[in-house]
Amino acid sequence: MAVYVDHAFAHGEWGRWSGGGHLQADTADELHAFAAALGLQRRWFQQRPGRPDRDHYDLTADLRRRALAAGAIAEDRRQGVARRRRMRDGAAA
Repeated sequence: MAVYVDHAFAHGEWGRWSGGGHLQADTADELHAFAAALGLQRRWFQQRPGRPDRDHYDLTADLRRRALAAGAIAEDRRQGVARRRRMRDGAAA
């Protein structure tokens, strides 16, 4: 079991955040526990029903640094896609 952080950038006119990432984990329980330890509110959880490989919390750059310091595994886009594909394929089996 592990928690992962990618390095996503969001550029837009809304100015909400940029330079953060997405917090994901192997299980929902692990994801929520880690997020709570970072001080994230459960209402910030983003879920796509039927697609647990897409479940995540958005992180600011500072929260990304804190997550990594707390033991989250950094992954690039390619690693994240491969992990989510394995998770999705395993759930379908």
